[in-house]
Amino acid sequence: MRRDIVHGGAKSLTYAIREIVQVGYRLRQAGVEMTWENIGDPIQKGEKVRPWIRDILHEIVDQETSWGYCDTAGISETREFLAEQVNIRGGTQITPDDIIFFNGIGDAVAKVYGFLRREARVLGPTPAYSTHSSAEAAHSGYEHLTYELDPHNNWMPDVDDIRMKVKYNDSIAGILLINPDNPTGAVYPRAVLEEIVEIARQFRCILICDEIYTHIVYNGNKTLHLSEVIGDVCGLSMRGISKEYPWPGSRCGWVEVLNRDKDPMFGTYVNSLLASKRLEVCSTTMPQMSIPRVVGDSRYPAHLRERAAIFEARAQEAYDALSGIPGVTVNKPSGAFYVTVMFEDGVLNNRQALPIDNPKAREIVEGLIPGVPNDSRFVYYLMGSKGICVVPLSGFCCKRDGFRITLLECDDAKRKWTFQALADAIREYLQ
Repeated sequence: MRRDIVHGGAKSLTYAIREIVQVGYRLRQAGVEMTWENIGDPIQKGEKVRPWIRDILHEIVDQETSWGYCDTAGISETREFLAEQVNIRGGTQITPDDIIFFNGIGDAVAKVYGFLRREARVLGPTPAYSTHSSAEAAHSGYEHLTYELDPHNNWMPDVDDIRMKVKYNDSIAGILLINPDNPTGAVYPRAVLEEIVEIARQFRCILICDEIYTHIVYNGNKTLHLSEVIGDVCGLSMRGISKEYPWPGSRCGWVEVLNRDKDPMFGTYVNSLLASKRLEVCSTTMPQMSIPRVVGDSRYPAHLRERAAIFEARAQEAYDALSGIPGVTVNKPSGAFYVTVMFEDGVLNNRQALPIDNPKAREIVEGLIPGVPNDSRFVYYLMGSKGICVVPLSGFCCKRDGFRITLLECDDAKRKWTFQALADAIREYLQ
């Protein structure tokens, strides 16, 4: 072409959670029955939406307004409801104008990073949810900047690492938190959050917090929202309904803007996010209409408690099956619906393998493994040998070896088989 039309960050747009599916499809075509443990979709794994939530949605479908456009920022009644929910917590107060709707958190992430000045970087965790890490890297055209989550301290953020990187890299304009965390399932206590807020205050950074799993917590934990600890620091909190109802296909998420008026530059940036939504007209109408009726329903708290109890029990199942294996570190998650299994340094190499009886599947796997990270090698052999599709930790912008599995399978027998098959595969691979 006469001009290079490719954005400098285009090669950074990777999403291992979906990309691994292509390998799974090839193996399935070769005759391998695949158990999909790559993506956080409760519906795909058999969860049924509560009948009373379905009834509300059926009623909304019958309303003519659900078929039309809504306000660019979102339906005013819904934004009023959500602003009230924020303000009831105490902490930083907002108005309905501080709620902006997007077509899911993925859309919000793309806009939040995409409308930052290219030279303004956001420091994010490692391991990191791929949507954030790839979007930030793509926006800047450089490798994503990361701080460490410590696997030997329940995957807590290394606050000293954050402080030093922010202090000595003045390109860092924001700090990303994912709380509860994906992929680790960690839930951050107040002390950790307050330390990070203080770093942001000291170095005049914004805070971005992905809170999509905020109401999926267990083991006696409680999520603290960013609005409860941020004080006068500028920030954005990302929320949605895909994991809670659950309704992942709704593509309905929103951003809570915190302290828009504390810094004129931040206010201008927020206005650019809203302007970008005007170019799309608006986000999906019907899911927005459902939020005050579903979340405000007296049955909703019990719904959240029941689901949390289910995930707590499954987290224990996974922990019991996967912990205690020599060479492996597993922390029991306290939130979200994932378990991260980490291989200790040096236990993986490029000579290990699992037996694959299917000749075609073995050919596919052996064609994939040259030059890949050691944890991807394990995952490919796992898929070919056991038919279990997980996501390697290297796919989460992480230099540690490991993988992520979900807690979503509703078939008790299949879920227990999956955890045990994983444990057996790890032992066999490491022997």
